[in-house]
Amino acid sequence: MTELPRQGPRPLALHLTVALTVLLSSPGGLPFLRSGSLPWKPALRDRVSDLAAEIAAAEKRADGSFYRAVDREMRRRLDLFFTGVERYRHHPYRRALDDPPVLWSEGGSRLLDYGGSGRPVLFVPSLVNRAYILDLSAERSLLRWLPGHGVRPLLIDWGMPGPLERRYTLTDYIAGRLDRALDAALAVTGGPVATVGYCMGGMLAAVLALRRPRDIAALGLLATPWDFAGETGANARAAAAFIALYGPMLDTWGEMPVDLLQAMFAQVDPLLALRKFSQFGRLEGTSSQAANFVALEDWLNDGIPLVAAVARDCLAGWYGRNDPARGNWLIAGLPVDPGRLRLPTLALIPANDRIVPPASAQALADAIPGCRTVMPPLGHIGMVVSAGAQKQVWRPLADWLVSAGRA
Repeated sequence: MTELPRQGPRPLALHLTVALTVLLSSPGGLPFLRSGSLPWKPALRDRVSDLAAEIAAAEKRADGSFYRAVDREMRRRLDLFFTGVERYRHHPYRRALDDPPVLWSEGGSRLLDYGGSGRPVLFVPSLVNRAYILDLSAERSLLRWLPGHGVRPLLIDWGMPGPLERRYTLTDYIAGRLDRALDAALAVTGGPVATVGYCMGGMLAAVLALRRPRDIAALGLLATPWDFAGETGANARAAAAFIALYGPMLDTWGEMPVDLLQAMFAQVDPLLALRKFSQFGRLEGTSSQAANFVALEDWLNDGIPLVAAVARDCLAGWYGRNDPARGNWLIAGLPVDPGRLRLPTLALIPANDRIVPPASAQALADAIPGCRTVMPPLGHIGMVVSAGAQKQVWRPLADWLVSAGRA
């Protein structure tokens, strides 16, 4: 059976429009370069001045060769981008990992047991991305690596929201479903478990630790945001603008669709798709590098809608009002105060994170008494799936989980 082309990169129309607009507008930027009205970083000004002088000399050629060269380069880059997109959409790679045993399920959510005889650890992913970023492929799976290093990972897979979940708030997810997943984990393991949250999941895990201090032995935070002002100010304003624009439609939809969420994330770096698919267009299609690229892109495009009430809490409350850092975030009617946590805590804060800038994550680490901080030189997603993840994140996390709270 022939596989259908992939939908992504999502939203496809947006990425195609951005690429076409940027590249086709290249000749239109020349007058602004000549006039000096384009904004440049101070460190680039001397190079830009030299470039402008070279372009001015080239433009004086009577044969028009400069403009033909600009046109050729523009077309070459467009072709490379389109080639990369098409090769991705038709690449033969498909994720083919069997799910581990299911210990518990409720609605669309499941608790998965990755086995091992080591310390039980409940992993909590984000609500807006598939949980299998922690189990991406046979070669790049944090959760399949940990059982051989003293840890028994238990993963809460939130699943796709159905009619029940579309009425959920963050309180329902944390004080309801996550609480019950913890109960299921305790019933199997027979005692307190550590918990590790990734990105938004770290915020949920921190609240769980506050609510259930006797049942949580240690807390790990991977790229977990907290302060949505400061370095994240521009992203916060963009996210808040999204909820202001689409908020009235959420009640009708019952959720914020995946493509809308992806469009919001694309604002962080609008040219990212152009760069990475142009680079993919240069790769040998049968290479392991190409397969790794496709595996990650498949996960990125396999998103989960954010139910309406949670979308409002996150976009308006977190990004718009910065409720967590200001002490105004409430779960089950109580303020979320990380200063009350009294358990071993490790914050892994990737230094090159553009989704959760380090200052945002550091604010949570600073608020937790005794929190240990490690800052690997990786990005938000690279911290769990890149070639350097095992040495710089997986191993330090495993070593800490095995020893935390047992001294």
